[in-house]
Amino acid sequence: MGEFVRLEVDGAVGTIRLDRPKMNALNKQVQEEIRAVATEVSGREDIRAVVVYGGPRVFAAGADIKEMAEASYADMATRAHALSSAFSAVAEIPKPTVAAINGYALGGGFELALCCDRRIAASDAQVGQPEILLGIIPGAGGTQRLARLVGPSKAKDIVYTGRFVAAAEALSLGMVDEVVEPDDVYDTARRWAEQFANGPARALAAAKAAIDGGLDGDLGSGLKLESHLFAALFATEDQTIGMRSFIESGPGKAKFVGR
Repeated sequence: MGEFVRLEVDGAVGTIRLDRPKMNALNKQVQEEIRAVATEVSGREDIRAVVVYGGPRVFAAGADIKEMAEASYADMATRAHALSSAFSAVAEIPKPTVAAINGYALGGGFELALCCDRRIAASDAQVGQPEILLGIIPGAGGTQRLARLVGPSKAKDIVYTGRFVAAAEALSLGMVDEVVEPDDVYDTARRWAEQFANGPARALAAAKAAIDGGLDGDLGSGLKLESHLFAALFATEDQTIGMRSFIESGPGKAKFVGR
């Protein structure tokens, strides 16, 4: 269990909880604790879905600028890869993931949220990529995942200006998927995650791999990946249970088991 990032498991839902007061600043230690927890979550069969949560006041307001300010090019050439790969460990969790955003999700904080499959934000939350105001650019996926999510034109507006985006506009742009009252953020995220508690874990992992992997190449490559993953599921219990249940009881009644 890390000092600033911990894993809380309740039922089949795991919560990756950031807890570095006051603003969950993302320093090297937090970065590596995120990587460690993401790796643990990925390998645990008892966890079927994941919530990433910074607490009721703030998701994460960005990198620890004091730690970065005096870094050299040589320092950051190494650090940038480590930070990006730590966040990618969250993106690669082979289970449904959702970010529960209260307060600010800025810079590295929003990049972490972008690693999740879904983002639920408080009505008073603010998100964005303000790195340009520091004379740098997003370095942990912000230019890449945001552009894939909302398109290059909208991503350029957000990155070029560095402006904070209020929840309502973030919803309209597609930066977040749902806006709720601040007190309801975590519970709403958890309800979304809980629907997969008894779902087909192998099939869900394959669906995530197909969608995310397909975005990295052309349509033809994506279709080949989809075909491969589709066929591979016929060697799993998910397929056996799901199709047998359909034949015997009709659609939507299958009860799946663990991985």
